[in-house]
Amino acid sequence: MKIQFNTDKTIPGDEKDQHYFTSLIAEGVKIFESHITRIEVHLSDENGKKEGHNVMRCLLETRIEGRQPLAVSCQANTVELAVSGAVDKLTASLETILGRIQNNEKPLN
Repeated sequence: MKIQFNTDKTIPGDEKDQHYFTSLIAEGVKIFESHITRIEVHLSDENGKKEGHNVMRCLLETRIEGRQPLAVSCQANTVELAVSGAVDKLTASLETILGRIQNNEKPLN
């Protein structure tokens, strides 16, 4: 599974932050890792340099083997909260999608 980072011009995307967020995302989707080929992370500040609430946005676009890409996003006051919220949404979506796949693959008795 590959995790690719993209940030807008207002968010510094240094290596330390990327490593932290990569670890956070990888840990969050660990049980689904065998089904995921790539996750693209898009971090942005919706207000640019202006102040505001819930302006940090994290979009996670996930490529699942043999399926259409899945995208979830979360807006929060900090980048950390936005990433954490997006990971929670992604995990819930993967549980639903992959749970359906596994239920359909079970043999009938």
